[in-house]
Amino acid sequence: MKYIEIDDELYRHIASNTQQIGESASDILRRLLGLEVTAGQESIPEQVSQPGMEGTVVATPTPTTPVRSVAAESGVFDDLVGDDNLERQKGAVGRFVYLLDCLYRQHPGAFSGVLEIRGRDRLYFSQSKEGLLKASASANPKQIGASPFWVSANNNTAKKRAILEEVLALLGCQSEMAQRIAQQI
Repeated sequence: MKYIEIDDELYRHIASNTQQIGESASDILRRLLGLEVTAGQESIPEQVSQPGMEGTVVATPTPTTPVRSVAAESGVFDDLVGDDNLERQKGAVGRFVYLLDCLYRQHPGAFSGVLEIRGRDRLYFSQSKEGLLKASASANPKQIGASPFWVSANNNTAKKRAILEEVLALLGCQSEMAQRIAQQI
């Protein structure tokens, strides 16, 4: 087993360059580096590790295991535009938390990367209500659906949109689509 630690920005760049469903991180890097992809080469599944080790890719050659590339999941982000359930949410906070919950349910493994999204002096995400309240007594923590993640909801709507756009980028969503989704808050 080989371990390669990469930062979040590099991971997002690799994921955003996916050209087909099931394309492995190894194939993407080979293409980007101009290296030949040999026929019969085994796919290498990727996993983002537990919090505190975001960006770690665990590579294990297994020819039968499909690679889940966030950016390659066709239609996943499109489904968030014009979602009927979104209109039923109460206010900007409700829509913000609802969209984050949808993203968590679609990308539970990669979602832990949100813990790295922070303001200059603010903590936006935590794995506990207490963690957010410890960082700021006025955080207004909201649990993201049934996930183990909490978000600080005490931000203006423009900031909620910016945070959501960062989450979407982290998960491999193209910038234009991320803006369209965030504008629904």
